[in-house]
Amino acid sequence: MGYKSFDSYANEYDSWFIKNNNVLESEVKLVASCLKDSGEVLSIGCGSGLFEKILADKYGIFVNKGIEPSISMAEIARKRGIDVIIATGEEADYGIENYDTILFNGCPCYMQNLGVALSKAYTALRHGGKVVVIDVPKESAYGLIYNLALSLGTWDHPLLEGCTPLMPYPIELVKQANWRTTAEKIELIKQAGFNNLSFAQTLIASPCYSHEKAEEPCKGFDKGSYVAITAYK
Repeated sequence: MGYKSFDSYANEYDSWFIKNNNVLESEVKLVASCLKDSGEVLSIGCGSGLFEKILADKYGIFVNKGIEPSISMAEIARKRGIDVIIATGEEADYGIENYDTILFNGCPCYMQNLGVALSKAYTALRHGGKVVVIDVPKESAYGLIYNLALSLGTWDHPLLEGCTPLMPYPIELVKQANWRTTAEKIELIKQAGFNNLSFAQTLIASPCYSHEKAEEPCKGFDKGSYVAITAYK
């Protein structure tokens, strides 16, 4: 995958989220709702550690260990107090029964082999531990509009006029992604050995309106453009 794009866009990545504050808050609320009583957490694809920093400051949820392939992103995360291993989620060594929770937040779409990473997560979790997989579903409103922008190669096109997010995700990062359907992710999670799946979602509003207010997460996966799947070992 094009991890060097994230090296080039590390600062822009944070800037985009901060400018889209209500979208960021909606997503953080969803993550926080899945990490209650989560014990020791490993964050796969932790990026710049922006989410982890907000989780600690606002919710008292501490995620101090992460895996991230982008050197520039990892450097920022380390400054935010996260112990980061620079590696892809597929290649990294998670260890054996080291964690209570393993978080995949927003990174599955940038992973070529999510199944390998989930199998490693299963091995690295203690008995009764959980995996939390959060991403934009391919079938959601955001997933569909991202794929349309991807096929057009730009956000500046008549087919997208009037229906894009207020400040669209940088097109260079859209080009690196491969969104999966919720059904595809469910199947991979089950194949890795996890069971007792539950679902939560946010960004229910259409992409062109989701910046207007922060949303509270709700159960299910059939409406939101950011969906969390929690499953247990």
